[in-house]
Amino acid sequence: MRDFTDRVAVVTGAGSGIGRALSVELAARGARLAVSDVDDEGLRETVRRCAGPGGQVRGYRLDVTDRAAVLAHAERVEADFGRADLVVNNAGVTLLASVTDGAWEDLEWVMDVDFWGVVHGTRAFLPLLTASRGRLVNVSSVLGLAGEPMQSGYNAAKFAVRGFTEAVARELRADGVPVGVSCVYPGRIRTNIMRNARNDGLRDYQAVREHFERSVAVTPEYAARAILRGVARDRARILIGADAYRTDILTRLLGPWYPRITRDGRRPVTSRGRRPR
Repeated sequence: MRDFTDRVAVVTGAGSGIGRALSVELAARGARLAVSDVDDEGLRETVRRCAGPGGQVRGYRLDVTDRAAVLAHAERVEADFGRADLVVNNAGVTLLASVTDGAWEDLEWVMDVDFWGVVHGTRAFLPLLTASRGRLVNVSSVLGLAGEPMQSGYNAAKFAVRGFTEAVARELRADGVPVGVSCVYPGRIRTNIMRNARNDGLRDYQAVREHFERSVAVTPEYAARAILRGVARDRARILIGADAYRTDILTRLLGPWYPRITRDGRRPVTSRGRRPR
């Protein structure tokens, strides 16, 4: 898919960050857009930025954890646009918590959004993508390549996205289904994901957030262009940012020994001394 003109692109989590930047970039390249989010205000702003002379964009409020809603969304997109050529399952959240202290419901929330949201979007839109010989893009993370302390829930979800997407790609290829598949591994991107993160309530994560924001160099706009460049080049794996490339190389070369010579690059997390839940 080298030309996005008049292609129908579906983007979840489009209310901010990579989802918004990707939607704006696709609009600039002439795509027709079905964008969605649970954040009504953010979604309206994305639609406003994508709307232009001759452009076609529709915004949909969508909770990707709701399987029935995602299935209905696919039907609605088909009714509104007639097809889908590119589907980007991008919606994501994160959780800052130790594996022992994190609340069960918060772990389930991360898995529901980050993993099941991808599964729902993939299964709902595969028939449309098959009909259009389109492309499926699922967003994992650099933390789908390597584990990091206090991110076990997010790691689990993003590793799951990676495995699921690779399996889907192999299955479609074996069955001769004409759908391209890409898995995206963004490193640290300047988005609101850390500000909106849930946490275990037992530690001071402000220093972690501040360090993250100071260390981030890659913009959502850069990430959006990298994703579309990867799609145009038929890349199965799309890495974004120097940290993503570095992590990919280290984990390939060192295997299970990578944690011994790498650091998580964060400031210490201090306990507030509260009782675990």
